[in-house]
Amino acid sequence: MKGPLEFLDFAVVGAYFALVFGLAWWVTVRDRKRGQESNSSDYFLASRSIGWFVIGASLFASNIGSEHLVGLAGAGARGDIAAAQFEILAVLILMLLGWVFAPFYLQSGVFTMPEFLERRFSSGARTYLSVISILSYVLTKISVTIFAGALVFEELLGVEFWTGAIAVVVATGLYTILGGLRAVIYTDMLQMFVLIGGSITVTIFALDASGGWGAITSAIEQTKGADHTYLNLWRPATDPDYPWTGILFGAPILGIWYWCTDQFIVQRVLSAKNETSARRGALFGGGLKLLPIFLFVFPGIIAYGIYAGGDTQLLLSAGGTVETDRALPALVMNYLPVGLKGLVTAGLLAALMSSLSSVFNSCSTLLTIDFYRRFRPQSSEKQLVRFGQWATAVLVVIGLLWIPLMRSMQQSGGLFKYLQEVQAYISPPIAAVFMLGLFFPRLNARGAMAALWVGFVFGIGKLVAIFVTEGHEQGVAMVNSGALVSFASFNFLHYAFLLFVLCSVVLVAFSVGHPVKSAAQLEGLVYRKASIGVSQTDVLITVGLILGVLALWIWFSPLVAG
Repeated sequence: MKGPLEFLDFAVVGAYFALVFGLAWWVTVRDRKRGQESNSSDYFLASRSIGWFVIGASLFASNIGSEHLVGLAGAGARGDIAAAQFEILAVLILMLLGWVFAPFYLQSGVFTMPEFLERRFSSGARTYLSVISILSYVLTKISVTIFAGALVFEELLGVEFWTGAIAVVVATGLYTILGGLRAVIYTDMLQMFVLIGGSITVTIFALDASGGWGAITSAIEQTKGADHTYLNLWRPATDPDYPWTGILFGAPILGIWYWCTDQFIVQRVLSAKNETSARRGALFGGGLKLLPIFLFVFPGIIAYGIYAGGDTQLLLSAGGTVETDRALPALVMNYLPVGLKGLVTAGLLAALMSSLSSVFNSCSTLLTIDFYRRFRPQSSEKQLVRFGQWATAVLVVIGLLWIPLMRSMQQSGGLFKYLQEVQAYISPPIAAVFMLGLFFPRLNARGAMAALWVGFVFGIGKLVAIFVTEGHEQGVAMVNSGALVSFASFNFLHYAFLLFVLCSVVLVAFSVGHPVKSAAQLEGLVYRKASIGVSQTDVLITVGLILGVLALWIWFSPLVAG
């Protein structure tokens, strides 16, 4: 068993920070020499010149946050390997992004997803998506990422929570403000290597120290008996969290919204130099998403196996309770040698910084393009960039102001949990409008707005039902109605699918009998024959990814897992 971080570990973490800031500074200085610092296309979309490798690496790194790593490892330790289904499904959804969505986004020449929605439907649809996206970024992505990063500082570096949170926000905000999207995606590429290398290192050392995979599974079997559900991706349709029906029908709806329509992710594809780079970058990102089950979930399983095998202190908190979310930090602190602990800690910080810088940049892009430029169309390129930098600075300040509230939410529970569910209930109407809008030219602005608002009402209604029935005042529910409780407890994946169907019906019904845009107005915005070019190499890559997904689904199924 190893001890706390030592001087060499802190030196490694410091060197990593220096490398990240050095790369961001190099990108910024290089662009200034090219005279691009006042160019909005460069600041927000890296001059649309990025290649496939950098795009794919950035897609992966910006998606994986510190809370993501800790949460997946914790799920593995709890036996909730089914949580990895979202990672596996992302492979298929990224293929959809590369083959279906990306060509239209690039052909339209838009900066943001709300801008695309305006061209396809109306300015009202654009405003709706802009506001919803910005609010969800502030309430969920920014707050959760800062909170998780502060916990990483506190758990691994011994830095007080508030100090760690402030350091995370200010440091990440600084290089995001200076370098724009180009600095963000190039640092993402660096962080991808650190993330993957660090996770592999933890797995190898912990597995070696525990006696190997056989010893881990043997220890778990002694605790759980012959039940192998901890290695089973598929749960019964009655499972309260991850039913197989919800995974197959509901989870893809959330995936389409997140991977194919959310500015946070799609902005990387918009920066591609051409459609081939965009598609291949999405496919490369999909290939990387085959790894999380091994990189992040398996360390959690190993941690539980070590705990079940006799090291009962490994997952115990200071209060003496078992905390599965401690799995990854516990493995880092107890099984890695000096120096490597610093490297893996840097990997956790890499996950945090890549996610936070991405959301800062995406949110400032929405504020600049969808509001500032829209209402001040005469603004110069330099003014747009300057506003984007100030918008990022304001987001940094908002992040700092959120810290006390996040700390109180951690202590009281409740609201922090429900903030995570916001994304699940806002995604179906947005996914429906984008998905159907690409393939059915007859759909119009009236149908789109009706679908968006119906989805909003039912989504927020579900969230309110959860809030009032599960209780927030000293654990006492505000409402005890049986019908409302049943509605609130209805599985969120099943609900997402049903809400998607409802919004699709509303979209079609309200579009019937009303004027639609002409073919010329819809050029490049809806599917036509030969709208998408086909590359034999990309087809082979796609087939390989599909086979990879099927292999994981079969290997971690009841047939094999027991």
